[in-house]
This record gives sequence, structure tokens and C-alpha cells, in this order.
Amino acid sequence: MKKIRVEEAVGMELCHDITAMREGFKGAAFKRGHVIQPEDVNALLDLGKRFVFVWEDHAGEIHEEDAARRMAAMAPVDGAHYTEPSEGKVLLFADQPGMFRVDVGLLQKVNSIGDITISTIPDHYPVKAGDRLASMRIVPLVTKEEQIVEAEALCRETPLLQLRPYSHKKVGVIVTGSEIYTGRIQDKFEPVVRAKMGCYPSEILGVTICDDDLDMIVGAARAHLDAGADVLIFTGGMSVDPDDLTPTAIRRLGAEVVTHGLPAQPGNMTLVAYLGQVAVLGVPGAAISLPTTMFDVLLPQIFAGDRFTKEELVRLGDGGLCQMCKSCHFPNCTFGRY
Repeated sequence: MKKIRVEEAVGMELCHDITAMREGFKGAAFKRGHVIQPEDVNALLDLGKRFVFVWEDHAGEIHEEDAARRMAAMAPVDGAHYTEPSEGKVLLFADQPGMFRVDVGLLQKVNSIGDITISTIPDHYPVKAGDRLASMRIVPLVTKEEQIVEAEALCRETPLLQLRPYSHKKVGVIVTGSEIYTGRIQDKFEPVVRAKMGCYPSEILGVTICDDDLDMIVGAARAHLDAGADVLIFTGGMSVDPDDLTPTAIRRLGAEVVTHGLPAQPGNMTLVAYLGQVAVLGVPGAAISLPTTMFDVLLPQIFAGDRFTKEELVRLGDGGLCQMCKSCHFPNCTFGRY
């Protein structure tokens, strides 16, 4: 684009809106793309516009709104939609619940290209339908088209953004502890797990209470697996005391334990394992007494089909300490971010 005197701009195309403010009105007096006519000169001068910006032929430039549309097109997201450009930017909104994922390394590369700015909510973030996910725009009014072309090339092979929908899962729950099995104390985990599963497309196959007996615990788990469980959730006996049998029972099932213990509080003694495609969680007792623990951090990713690695779980240390706010704001907080 080039800056030119209004009197010399007749017949040329405006490359930006020109706003007017008068009594009872604020809006565009001249829209981007308007071809300036002789009768427009005095009107523009009355608006204080002695100079306007017009397009130059063959300048290789792209307007902010066209750039925003191109950026949206280079990062399509199933289950979400982009708005039309407004004030030079497009916004991405979720159409369904799920786990929002960002290729952080790719995002950094794209944002390092001159004038391009893309901001998102964090990677590994559970969202609801209607949540705002990302914003895209260039900084100036126009930029060199080559910058958009470079960004498009980077995003061609790898998705920049994803919204991974939750899938329906059958859940088997095993509660261990002789004090619960014998009825000396009432089980408090079942109502907790039922409330949390209610946030996801799930079916609880059953809640089995077991004595501190290895064969009984393993047998209960196998019964849930035979019934088609996609997820097994154990609670009780998750510490490191010699008589805590739950981790041993999970290993006896043949599950591959990714980790027993996470660099996060509360939920430090959480166990994550897999038995084929079945996700297995050992949930410590903090889940009963606290509104948010690592149980809440891991569940949305399990329902989105993410398979945890040891390296990912170790990264939970940065942001793994809950601030114990009087009113819990999870997931709008630092806890569980990695």
C-alpha cells in the first residue's frame, strides 16, 4: 500500500476502512475496497483525512482481513469454527466439548514469522462448546504475502491446532480396603467417581469393593475387563506401605505401569498404566476430600484418547502444585499445565 494525498487518490482503491464519528453515529464512512470518487474528496477532508492509504499494483502485499482468513484456512479444526474477520482478526470457538491440543513448537515457528500473531489457550486444555480457543491476526494493516505463504507451508504437514472429542468409555471401578469391605467405614469414593464420570460420555459397569486380598482385587478387575471395560479405576491402597496391595494387583493383571507417582500435589501417588488399550488409573485418597486432584487432570485426556508417556507426566512438575484456592477455578488455573 502507499500513502497519498486525498486530492490525488481519485480512482484509487482504499485499503482500509475510514471511520466517521458524528452525533448518533460511529462507523465506517468509507469501506475498504471503495474506489475514491471526485465527490469523496471534500468528505474525506471533513473527516480530517488529508492522506489515505491505497493499494499499489504488484506490491505483493496482503490486507489484514485477507491474511486472517488465510491463517484460519491453514489451521482447520474439526469440531470448531472461525469467525469472520473483525478488526483484522479471526477467533476460533469450540462447537463441542473435548481436549484442545496445540503443536507448541509449530506455533512458535509460525509466530516467529515477522508480522503474524496467533494466540491460543494452553495445550492439553479441556474445553466446552462455546469456549474461545484461539485468535489470529497480523500486526500491521498489511503485510508481505510471502509471510502468509511461509506460515501455510509450515502448517501443511502437521496440524497446528486440534480439538480431540471425548469418546464413550465403559468404566470399571475397584475400591479396596478391609475397613470398607467389612463395613466398618462407609465408602466415599463411589459418589465422587460417579460425579466425575458424569462430565464425560461414560458408562460405569460397576463399583466393586474388595478386601485387602490380592486375588480378590485381581479377580474384580478381570470381571470388569470381561464386561468390556475401557478404563479401570482403582482407589485405596495406593501409598507405599507394605500392606498396600493395589499397585501389585495392577501389575499382576499384566498392565504396563507408566508411572506410580507424579510430580504433582494433590495426587502425588497416582498410578498410570495400560493393559493393551485399556487405561488403568490408581487414584489416591485425596480425590475424596479435595475438589481437584491429578484425577481431574488425567480424565479428560483419557476420554480424548491420549496415551500418556513417562516424559509427558514428568513435565507435570512445572505447574503441578495446586494453589488450594478457597474457590476452585480448575481448569482456569496453573494446576496440571504441561
